[in-house]
Amino acid sequence: MTDTPDALYIGSETGHPEHKIYFPLKWANRHGLIAGATGTGKTVTLQNLAEGFSNAGVPVFMADVKGDLSGLCAPSEMEDFLVKRAETIGLEDYKPQAFPVTFWDLFGKKGHPVRTTISEIGPLLLARMLELNDTQEGVLNIAFRIADEEGMLLLDLKDLRALLISMGARASDISAEYGNVSKQSIGAIQRSLLRLEDQGADQFFGEPALELQDFMRTDMDGKGYINILAADKLMHAPRLYGTFLLWLLAELFEELPETGDSDKPKLVFFFDEAHLLFEDAPKALIQKVEQVVRLIRSKGVGIYFVTQNPQDVPDSILGQLGNRIQHALRAFTPKQKKFIKTASETYRQNPNFDTATVMTEMGVGEALVSTLEKKGIPSVVERTLIRPPMSRLGACSASTKRMAMQADGVGDKYDVSQDRESAYEILKKRAEQASQKAEKAQKSAGKTTKPKRGNRQTVTEAAIKSVVRSMSSSIGRTIAREVMRGLLGSFGRR
Repeated sequence: MTDTPDALYIGSETGHPEHKIYFPLKWANRHGLIAGATGTGKTVTLQNLAEGFSNAGVPVFMADVKGDLSGLCAPSEMEDFLVKRAETIGLEDYKPQAFPVTFWDLFGKKGHPVRTTISEIGPLLLARMLELNDTQEGVLNIAFRIADEEGMLLLDLKDLRALLISMGARASDISAEYGNVSKQSIGAIQRSLLRLEDQGADQFFGEPALELQDFMRTDMDGKGYINILAADKLMHAPRLYGTFLLWLLAELFEELPETGDSDKPKLVFFFDEAHLLFEDAPKALIQKVEQVVRLIRSKGVGIYFVTQNPQDVPDSILGQLGNRIQHALRAFTPKQKKFIKTASETYRQNPNFDTATVMTEMGVGEALVSTLEKKGIPSVVERTLIRPPMSRLGACSASTKRMAMQADGVGDKYDVSQDRESAYEILKKRAEQASQKAEKAQKSAGKTTKPKRGNRQTVTEAAIKSVVRSMSSSIGRTIAREVMRGLLGSFGRR
């Protein structure tokens, strides 16, 4: 018994293999939660759902925190315990299968590079990423405004840093036109940029920028590509990780048309180890995630959080997750017991068992499953033995991964960075031209000697020297693609 055209096969009721448990594709865009203590089977459940969506022609995105999801690109090795599980649940046609996978990495080490530009991120989300206050955010908005008016692309951190240096040299003139721009605020933004760069953001901002359609592909057999983002290193940069995910969802919201509840979702996201996403996250960032989760389902995108405890997900977001697969929780303290009792009451009760008791008694591979049914009503919770995956459990070999990356069709597009003229080059060129012009004017006036130490520089001379120094000492790739910014601005106005 496998998937049907309109539902994914999750498993069978524990002790009753004839009672199959399905997940209707129609309601998959209503988001979901996969929770449970360490070692209870969350990763296998995640892998099973990804396989089911792929077979249904639905592309999948997932962050691989522990590095054990790459096996999706290789067939199962049919270990004895997997074959036994298939027999127990009555899965007669269990057989190994590999799935089309695209590997990505913000740092470009374990997958194809994922890049975007400063302009695409926009001032609103960038200010959240940099933890700027209102005054500093206002200065950042002015920087984007100046870049627009002067025809300068902001593509990477080097572009933005050069523009800020230029603004510092022209602070008086800019303040007169746009409002106060203090050197203290500019300095604070520059320090925040350095912290972000230390987390690896200089590799994230670049060209060629990711085209979201490359996350939404199917192969020649109609199977949805499973996009796996290497996140083991990224987890050490939680602000960069959270901002990237929010940007990605917001871009999808802006680009995709309204679809409502279609027969199946257009794309499904899995956020593994979700507690790391929300840990120490600022309130503003959580509010943005909540807003995106609430709105993006109408675009046919489903979001699934995978975590140890439902408490790891903020209540404002947890309340929007209609499909739930709850693996065993352990109760060793009165507080934990109280939470389990409260959590059990959120399910539509099954008269055949006590949900709170079962939640602590389930073995590895078992889960309480409740999905949305007709008219979006939650189903009665079922104690389910989860089906075994058809792809390899754990990481695949290096050679298998290399072959998958060579065959996915996007390497030629993203693996080599590009470099074209942007704000950095424009400001450097302007500074050099102004310097040459000033030097020529001095020579024509007979002023070829070095100015005395007491002579004051003009604002223009100071700007020229400051920008030239910065340009000559900065390192990094320049990126090139003209983009429209402000896509995230609509979220700030909602």
